[in-house]
Amino acid sequence: MSIKAEEISSLIKQQLANYSADLAVEEVGTVTYVGDGIARAHGLDNAMANELLEFQNGSYGMAQNLETNDVGIIIMGSYDDIREGDTVKRTGRIMEVPVGDNMIGRVINALGQPIDGQGEIKTDQTRPIEFKAPGVMDRQSVSEPLQTGLKAIDSLVPIGRGQRELIIGDRKTGKTSIAIDTIINQKDQDMICIYVAIGQKESTVRAQVEALRRYGAMDYTIVVTAGPSEPAPMLYLSPYAGAAIGEYFMYNGKHVLIIYDDLSKQAAAYREISLLLRRPPGREAYPGDIFYTHSRLLERAAKLSDKLGGGSMTALPVIETQAGDVSAYIPTNVISITDGQIFLDSDLFYSGTRPAIDAGTSVSRVGGDAQIKAMKKVAGTLRVDLASYRELESFAQFGSDLDAATQSKLNRGRRTVEILKQPVHKPLSVDKQVLILYALREGYLDSVPVDDLGRYEAELFNFFAGSHADVLAAIVKTGKLPDNDSLDAGIKAFAATFKTSVTAPAAN
Repeated sequence: MSIKAEEISSLIKQQLANYSADLAVEEVGTVTYVGDGIARAHGLDNAMANELLEFQNGSYGMAQNLETNDVGIIIMGSYDDIREGDTVKRTGRIMEVPVGDNMIGRVINALGQPIDGQGEIKTDQTRPIEFKAPGVMDRQSVSEPLQTGLKAIDSLVPIGRGQRELIIGDRKTGKTSIAIDTIINQKDQDMICIYVAIGQKESTVRAQVEALRRYGAMDYTIVVTAGPSEPAPMLYLSPYAGAAIGEYFMYNGKHVLIIYDDLSKQAAAYREISLLLRRPPGREAYPGDIFYTHSRLLERAAKLSDKLGGGSMTALPVIETQAGDVSAYIPTNVISITDGQIFLDSDLFYSGTRPAIDAGTSVSRVGGDAQIKAMKKVAGTLRVDLASYRELESFAQFGSDLDAATQSKLNRGRRTVEILKQPVHKPLSVDKQVLILYALREGYLDSVPVDDLGRYEAELFNFFAGSHADVLAAIVKTGKLPDNDSLDAGIKAFAATFKTSVTAPAAN
């Protein structure tokens, strides 16, 4: 069959018209070692720190060690299908996670992928997991309270929006409960919450998510989780991923609360990665930059200047201690980075004082700036009263003959300790906290048996909500303490109707 010259000519012209001279250059390396979530690759001479790299099987890794002969890579996810000799190529992108409003209400992993079975998250925005913290001139001082709903915290160690407050204590002393209660209390507070679970059992995270959902808190919460069965790189990256998601909202003028639960496990994961990458070990085998690992994470929490929108990100990192040793390496590191700490004492916890906050060791470096005026007024002497009670309590064990003044202080101290107790998942609004602390300060509880204080408190709140709702509303609206006459009249009217239990002792 003959082909005409015109047909050949048209085919050539068509080919020339579709011809593109664009060249795609890819830098490809070869895997020389793989194991324990770590890979080494030769040939990636221009790779950048924290650059995303793609393996032959479609898995991704992040460039961590940039050495003269090869690149140390931490692998995100499964590494079972990666073999020596496989190719790995640069993507030219720094490690990033998806961000956006559609993340709210979802449970995701350290890569921003949904793991809650509710379908994919539709967002086209991303942020790098590592981002420079706001500078001094980009911040403003912390002055707006972040209410936790816990009397012992809001009165003794107040937290402000943009602050970094450490929650520290032994295992099983209620650290996570404080974090979850704080999230629950942010309902209708114009706050987006991010809970980062690092190395927590999957069943535990499931229970926390269900608790948040039960109290309606998942409507404004994002949960980032990296379980103990996942490779160490995922545990290391998860708090940075949470911070990147939080920064998206902060730089859009919104307020964010982020909880890292807990950074002890992240430090252990980073130590594992560093030892596998043959980095020289330092104290307790941690790498030399473990302080920088936590400081560059926590410094991203800030209250931005009005010029940048006035958004804030408040960080509540959690650290687990061994036998109450706050002088260990990781605890002292994080204490020095944060703006104060809430120390949970195991002896208090097991004696029934919950939340088990040690008022003597706990401190907030923002202090009264993060309290409304009403709370500042009623809680002014609370710390001193508690400290003197603890001292007198230990002294009173050795003697039975105590003068009236000492007996009075002990009685007030017992009631103070009892009032600061609070059931889990039962945060209180600030107006109710002010009301009960005012009643305590003014001596209205001195004649109430200790065993009846819980009932007294609940009934007092109900009485004021029904008969003196305007007084509670005034505290919320103005932030100031109403005139004493209205408060005193309401409490006295309630006291006249309150009946103490017959079986309760007359005095404690």
